[in-house]
Amino acid sequence: MLVWIAWIVSFFFAMNIGASGAAATMGAAYGSGAIKQKRLALLLCAMAIFLGSLSGGEVVKTIGSGIVPSSVLETDIVIIILVSATISLFAANIMGIPLSTSEITVGAVVGAGIAYQSVYVSKLLWIVSFWVITPFVAFLLAYLVGKWLNAKRKTFIHSAKTLSVLLIIAGFFEAFSAGMNNVANAVGPLVGAGLISVHTGIMFGGLFVALGALLLGGRVLETNGKKITSFSQLEGCIISGIGAALVITASIFGLPVPLTQITTSAIIGIGTAQNGFYLWQKQIVIQVLKVWIVSPIFSLAISYSLIKLLLHSDLYTVIAIVSVCLATIGTISLKKTVTEEKRSFHEHGGGI
Repeated sequence: MLVWIAWIVSFFFAMNIGASGAAATMGAAYGSGAIKQKRLALLLCAMAIFLGSLSGGEVVKTIGSGIVPSSVLETDIVIIILVSATISLFAANIMGIPLSTSEITVGAVVGAGIAYQSVYVSKLLWIVSFWVITPFVAFLLAYLVGKWLNAKRKTFIHSAKTLSVLLIIAGFFEAFSAGMNNVANAVGPLVGAGLISVHTGIMFGGLFVALGALLLGGRVLETNGKKITSFSQLEGCIISGIGAALVITASIFGLPVPLTQITTSAIIGIGTAQNGFYLWQKQIVIQVLKVWIVSPIFSLAISYSLIKLLLHSDLYTVIAIVSVCLATIGTISLKKTVTEEKRSFHEHGGGI
């Protein structure tokens, strides 16, 4: 029964990964009009994700046995890890924070490892370092390419059809990279526990992530497309191309990396190249930092707490952890409210 529950939770999480993140990889192509039909964009996305998942074996191995010993990943622990990641995904959506499924999955696995005092610290630090390096590289590349294109923009202005094709290809490869990296988040714990082989895991995981993108990704695609319409097709090519290149490279080396932050950093890089560094004064930079810090820690805390409560019956530890999490969320919410009140005060001329 526990094995079936683990499978169900894993594949449900896989569909949510497809719906919440992977479908957005075609947002630039759809939002700019390069692909006019939503169903076609979702179908291309699903195909790319599935094909990418077939090459995601190295990341699956990292999630399954590269962060904590596979001996820690009993069936009940795997269920707790996957449930913790799913809860974190839901909580982040409620808080309005765009989420990296790689970060929350790694956080949940680490939470289980800490509960049993068994974590490969050096490997974890290596992964976390790339959570910082890859977004920085994405920003730098986008900024440099954006600056270069400023002087060459007239050269590309009359090649709309070519740009549309390039944008679709870039979006396809970005979805491919999402499948290659993110499918491991859903099936890696199953592989680590010996409940499924790597080959079978990436096949079924890729299928369910693709189904999630195809069946549930319409709203995400619509939202993401509308947000990106302010970018030209040329800029969309840069953003998707950089994201795909970095994530595919990381996947080859078995590193789970945050596609959300990489894409956001590329967007910031393009914006900075076009409009200057005043962009860094906007709330988007703070939002990115929230994602990097809050999501893996929140997932770690949930995983650790559930293990202590359900398997160790350590209620006092759970109460302490939940209190800290609630205090953190409350502080963030209060700070946001104060900021909004100050903005409203200044907008009304500082008076009543």
